[in-house]
Amino acid sequence: MIMEKKTEQEKTTSRTGKGVLCRIAGPVVFAKGLPARMYDVVRVGKEKLMGEVIQIREEELVIQVYEDTSGIQPGEPVENTGKTLSVELGPGLLTSIYDGIQRPLPSLQKQMGDFILRGAEAPGLDPKKKWAFKPLKKKGDKVKEGEFLGDVEETPGFKHKIMVPVGMEGTITEINSGSFTVDEPVVILDKNKEITMKQYWPVRKPRKVTKKLAPYRPLVTGQRVFDVFFPVAKGGAAAIPGPFGAGKTVSQQQLAKWSDADIIVYIGCGERGNEMTEVLTEFPHLQDPKTGKPLMNRTVLIANTSNMPVAAREASVYTGVTIAEYFRDMGYHVALMADSTSRWAEAMREISSRLEEMPGEEGYPAYLATRLAEFYERAAIVTPLGTTQEGSVTIIGAVSPPGGDFSEPVTQNTLRVTKTFWALDAKLAQRRHFPSINWLTSYSLYLDTLETWYAKEVSADWRQLIDIMMSILQEEEKLMEIVQLVGSDALPERQQVTLEVARLIREFILQQNAFHEVDTYCSLKKSYALMTTILHFNTLAKAALDNGVRAKKILETKSRNAIAKAKFEQDYEKLLKQVKKEMDEEFNGL
Repeated sequence: MIMEKKTEQEKTTSRTGKGVLCRIAGPVVFAKGLPARMYDVVRVGKEKLMGEVIQIREEELVIQVYEDTSGIQPGEPVENTGKTLSVELGPGLLTSIYDGIQRPLPSLQKQMGDFILRGAEAPGLDPKKKWAFKPLKKKGDKVKEGEFLGDVEETPGFKHKIMVPVGMEGTITEINSGSFTVDEPVVILDKNKEITMKQYWPVRKPRKVTKKLAPYRPLVTGQRVFDVFFPVAKGGAAAIPGPFGAGKTVSQQQLAKWSDADIIVYIGCGERGNEMTEVLTEFPHLQDPKTGKPLMNRTVLIANTSNMPVAAREASVYTGVTIAEYFRDMGYHVALMADSTSRWAEAMREISSRLEEMPGEEGYPAYLATRLAEFYERAAIVTPLGTTQEGSVTIIGAVSPPGGDFSEPVTQNTLRVTKTFWALDAKLAQRRHFPSINWLTSYSLYLDTLETWYAKEVSADWRQLIDIMMSILQEEEKLMEIVQLVGSDALPERQQVTLEVARLIREFILQQNAFHEVDTYCSLKKSYALMTTILHFNTLAKAALDNGVRAKKILETKSRNAIAKAKFEQDYEKLLKQVKKEMDEEFNGL
């Protein structure tokens, strides 16, 4: 084991050295005379800009630079660090706001103001801050990779577990309790192996796990259209494509605010600055519904706006998912929001064209599908190394297809690897129907998987109610073509009632006000109560029709519209019970 490490160190030393720039093409530069391996991190030019080796052509290295390359010229030095692109992981991640390569933006702002200078460096974790380490092991214990050595209260009520790094094992000869910085050793193993609270993980390589598990429980989002019709499982992957103005960012922010994940990692990948500003100003003031404390206490934000260097945008997605895997390995459930993967794909396309690679469909690189699959495959519910606890990463990726065209390559390749598809519709957004999820084109392949969980935790007839409501909505779509030609009065009476029930489902279940203090979040219990009340009206209406009551009389009943009030009331149970009672009385009168 020691010999292997020595050899690895020798390899790293042999790769460090200096070469020179020979050609520059925007964020892609070419260097000669430098020993390197694929994905080594290098320092480019006199300002030591950070870059990564992405291609090796005989004596020439191709490097993507994570910063603006204007002003650098051939002949400037290039230095190999001998390391791969990695992130610093440890106490201090939560509440942080990073750029795409894990530089903390608040620290950089203090150093140089609102504009980040080239070559700026800052550690991902504060090296001076001390954290109170509480041991979970004792001297003489044997430990292996992934095991918990102790914990730190990183934010109020949140335990940050300190783990044995991958590739390390042994017997504890010393374990300390007290306050330490992330660089000070807290545990010493035999053969004098020191363990600090900080780890470095390569971002492009998925973390090893003991076992991958089948998803069995939903990520409860508090958004009715997602929870009821198109759920995503914890450890699953979902795509939310939609045209400009359809509500992708608001939908993702709602998921970040209200989903029942333990940790939120939000990646603003290539989004407009004003949208990212909203997130950065809103999140610190949001209250966590679970604890009543700020939501930022369990959130990591990665801000890489559209005017930031294009190569850093490509790296930001990997940085985010590696941080998510780190918290997953502590036994937490993590929700990762990537907004938007289209901008990430555009960054790949730009770099690919600079490399003069053969373009694929619409100019995207031929490996687009592979990269998307590799990213979404990192969503999983697992048994991590060194523990029997479960942890999961759920990935929700927004897609911004040009002109709302879902047949374009990024959307199509995303659909191949995600099991939940939330299709945003510009026409619904124009009609002020939010969330503007099109219930006819969206789908979830987790419905069957999660049926057992919903039956146990909510109600045995949950799935049955969803199937009934979906069939009503599908029937409405067919009838609307006739209605547009001849009007609803020309329809048979039973179909007139169907249209009314479909309206109730659309307005009272599918629509939700993100900015109303009560309706912004809807529990599964409340969703179920609304569903049963609407379908109670459906049952009474059909029974009345069978008894010869005219559809016009049924549609004149007033009690059903009172269901709308329940959406905005905390004490909805009492109100819905009253609504059902009034419905029964009205129909008995008919």
